[in-house]
Amino acid sequence: MKGPEAGTKGAPNKLVAQNKKARHDYAIEDTYEAGIVLTGTEVKSLRQGRASLVDAYASVQDGEVWLIGVHIPEYTEGTWNNHAPRRTRKLLMHKQEILRLVGKLKESGLALVPLQLYFKDGRAKVELGLGKGLKSYDKRQVLAQRDADNEIRREMGRRVKGRRP
Repeated sequence: MKGPEAGTKGAPNKLVAQNKKARHDYAIEDTYEAGIVLTGTEVKSLRQGRASLVDAYASVQDGEVWLIGVHIPEYTEGTWNNHAPRRTRKLLMHKQEILRLVGKLKESGLALVPLQLYFKDGRAKVELGLGKGLKSYDKRQVLAQRDADNEIRREMGRRVKGRRP
């Protein structure tokens, strides 16, 4: 098999899991891409598209970044050497990136949350977002702004088509 379907470089990323709630609960300021240290059965389970980023977060401990709370279900065809579904997983990042990240995390109210889990060039990657937690009134403002933008777009569409309400 040739082309992007064959898993060659330049192929689109295969999305496994996405944390839509993170973008709702946090104002994402910056994003980072990191590799994940996985066992064989975890990779097979991810290739089946089975993972959940709900309630997951990342933290920096002793100069290493760890992914905590990601649920990757056990591989159904696995044997006695299957993995624990919610184990803590090490993330792979450059030392300079980690140092920069530590500096930003020391600012008040910033959190490191996983946004999506995907395969890129055959390797499992996670996109981390550095974000500040939103209060409920901030979320209401975002929703009101989105509704207003949708209404403006709808009205512009009506005017372009020559219809008036």
